[in-house]
Amino acid sequence: MKLIFERSVSGRHTDFLPSSDVPVSDLQFAERERPLRLPELPEVEVDRHYTELSHETRGVNGGFYPLGSCTMKYNPAVLEKTAALPGFTGVHPLQADESVQGCLEVMRLTEQMLAEITGMDAMTLQPAAGAHGEFTGLLLIKAWHRSRGDTARNKILVPDSAHGTNPASAAMAGFEVVNIPSDPNGYVDLAELRQHVGADTAGLMLTNPNTVGLFDPNISEITRIVHEAGGLNYYDGANLNAIMGIVRPGDMGFDVVHLNLHKTFATPHGGGGPGSGPVGCKAFLRDFLPGFRAEEKDGSLHRTQAQARVGDVRSFGGNFGVVVKALTYLLSIGREGVPQTAANAVLNANYLMHRLKDVYPMAFDVTCMHEFVITLEKMKEETGVSALDIAKGLIDYGMHPPTMYFPLIVHEALMVEPTETETKETLDAAADAFRKVLEEARANPEEAHHRPLNTRIRRPDEVKAARKPVIRYDFGD
Repeated sequence: MKLIFERSVSGRHTDFLPSSDVPVSDLQFAERERPLRLPELPEVEVDRHYTELSHETRGVNGGFYPLGSCTMKYNPAVLEKTAALPGFTGVHPLQADESVQGCLEVMRLTEQMLAEITGMDAMTLQPAAGAHGEFTGLLLIKAWHRSRGDTARNKILVPDSAHGTNPASAAMAGFEVVNIPSDPNGYVDLAELRQHVGADTAGLMLTNPNTVGLFDPNISEITRIVHEAGGLNYYDGANLNAIMGIVRPGDMGFDVVHLNLHKTFATPHGGGGPGSGPVGCKAFLRDFLPGFRAEEKDGSLHRTQAQARVGDVRSFGGNFGVVVKALTYLLSIGREGVPQTAANAVLNANYLMHRLKDVYPMAFDVTCMHEFVITLEKMKEETGVSALDIAKGLIDYGMHPPTMYFPLIVHEALMVEPTETETKETLDAAADAFRKVLEEARANPEEAHHRPLNTRIRRPDEVKAARKPVIRYDFGD
């Protein structure tokens, strides 16, 4: 596929603006030293270029996308239509409260619903993404300890199965990160946890279900241990899709949560963003939340801000359009649809796992929640075929690979999350593809190293692409 600059021909253009009907001003003082380098194409070529690009883009609307831990679920079109309504897109965040009552109601209702789902007492919609929500939640924990004069609490406990953003967020917030290992069953090692908590513990970061797709049966004991040591419990909401409407983080003993609207609540994920990472908390942390709350006074809604807050973490109220999509999703599935969504996500994951477990070794061969983890460590030792080889092979069968080499506690890992939006037929086709790729790899290990075989671009040098990316066009001068 040619780049748009390679399609360019000097002098080609599209006239779509009328001639100026006002005097032309002489702005020579503001002219560029050389003309701006823009591609020169007629409209039809521009249209074809971007259409061709769209065909090269892989998304949930193009096929099965079992990217573990990322919850790549289908985003209903009605969400996009609602967010595009003029009453939402045509407003400015600095307008007077009385002129944006509908937008304030969207924010208030979304906060109320998310608080109810998570078992929290207050929410802020300001954080722009999941990791941003982590950072914000940790700032709340830090501010609360400092408000009590407890400045010695400088450590955050993070399980070794955590998302990589957890320790990074804790470090950015100024905490020292303490790694807590998992036990042989994939759960938090309680003995190790008890050994590491103390007067310097600010809190624990944890997602439940965890990153290997298991619900920790000791969750109440885990949060109790941290609370008794004087710390707070932070819930990473990346995996909430498996439990929403069934069990609430607030009832597990968590004090702060962040949510990924671009995962659990069906707003676009990844390149289809932007994201949104609302943060919720228990009542005693309410005044530390950033941003504003939409509160009713004298029959209308007004923006109010707490005086003790940690400070804004983003401009205005966050990514409002994403919030509109999330609220539309919640209203469309209703109260009954929230737990049904979670149950179907768990059902799909277990169905696909059971279709594969006789040929693919599972890292933890027990009932999973929203995702499961395959380990190909033994296969790599015996045949040289790696998790990467299998993942690349799946591309030849029209599906996006699962997450590779994560979590780090599982060697040669493939993490698979089908989500609730996939049909049984899709899961059966995916299972057949998984089995076929494995069969072919065992029969011809050398060929497996070169997969995919049927794509326009074969396997790239991913290390070079990461370390030496080509991010601008070379005009050759």
